[in-house]
Amino acid sequence: MFPLDAWVRDETLIYNKTLSKCDSLELLAEAPRAIIVCEDTGFLDDQMYAIASVTNLAGAIFVSKDPSRVDLESTSCPGVLISTMEFAAVIDYINSSDDPTAGIKFQQTVTGKEVAPSVADYTSRGPSPNCPAVLKPDVMAPGSFVLASWIPNDYTATVGTNMLLSSQGFNLISGTSMACPHASGVAALLKGTHPEWSHAAIRSAMMTTANELDSSMMPIKDVGRNFTAASPLAMGAGHMVPNKAMDPGLVYDAAPQDYVSLLCSMNFTRNQIMTITRSNDYNCANSSLDLNYPSFVAFYDKNVTTGAMLKHRFRRVVTNVGGGAATYKVKVAPPEGVKVAVWPQSLVFGKKYEQRDYYVEIVYPSDGNGLVSYGSIVWIEESGKHIVRSPIVVSPTSAGK
Repeated sequence: MFPLDAWVRDETLIYNKTLSKCDSLELLAEAPRAIIVCEDTGFLDDQMYAIASVTNLAGAIFVSKDPSRVDLESTSCPGVLISTMEFAAVIDYINSSDDPTAGIKFQQTVTGKEVAPSVADYTSRGPSPNCPAVLKPDVMAPGSFVLASWIPNDYTATVGTNMLLSSQGFNLISGTSMACPHASGVAALLKGTHPEWSHAAIRSAMMTTANELDSSMMPIKDVGRNFTAASPLAMGAGHMVPNKAMDPGLVYDAAPQDYVSLLCSMNFTRNQIMTITRSNDYNCANSSLDLNYPSFVAFYDKNVTTGAMLKHRFRRVVTNVGGGAATYKVKVAPPEGVKVAVWPQSLVFGKKYEQRDYYVEIVYPSDGNGLVSYGSIVWIEESGKHIVRSPIVVSPTSAGK
């Protein structure tokens, strides 16, 4: 057992084809005391169990090309995880040294080195199978390696299969269940700052002020898609920025009847709608899939003839929640190969809470390969104080998870 504030000091570093599969307890038990380099076999958890089950090894360097394992949350033995590219450098070091050594430090926090944020492999992805007309997800929030309180009588880690460890009431967890409290907390703070705002206005403020760039000012990367640029189907409008959300300039509001109109357009029965609304006091006269949402999604059937041109029109209403009179001009970044028209191209508000509507028309081709393309519509206040951004997505009806 190694205390968390200790480290594996310099030990001999070994790698050979016999031992470095790290899958045989019998062979590993005969290994000398050292830090062993374990090859990428695709069975990382089994390798960690094997290393933890023998007492002669000081630790291990594990290798994986699986992008979902890049954020290794914990190990059951002293160890680090490296990529296949880094593995090659380690092997070069071992082969070029007469006495290769390595050490493993624990509980080290390094700031300003990693590019963040990125979309985690485990994140929930769109489009929504139940209501694809509304772009999901909305935003992304911190969810990886979140240190939070934990019930004290439950274990948080294991060594092998029979040793359970507690962590004094705290645990390091990753998942959408960690991101949701962050987003919910921001929403609660916004409601406290603006008690007059509806739930839709709060969500709009969080979405239109979200950041689509990482700390290097490049598009946020998607770990689950081999570190390519993340699409709104993975990150929504981007990573939420709470302070900006307090003063978004414009919001896309929606009343209960707007949601009822959406439900009415989804072919639900009267009883199904009542299950959601808990009331029969609603009107389906103006059913519409075009909810007043701060994002746009246009779908195509990839089985339709490739290149067939499709058209989708949206109407949006924005409410001025800034300080007073303001003028906004639109800037469009269309998805690749897509034509986007917005009219009018400027919105003039005479006072706070005044509303203006605008229209968007997207003309796009179907794509037999199921290509997802994306862009944005941005309303920029003439003074430069407010920038209100909405993502645009053109996607097949099923973009894959």
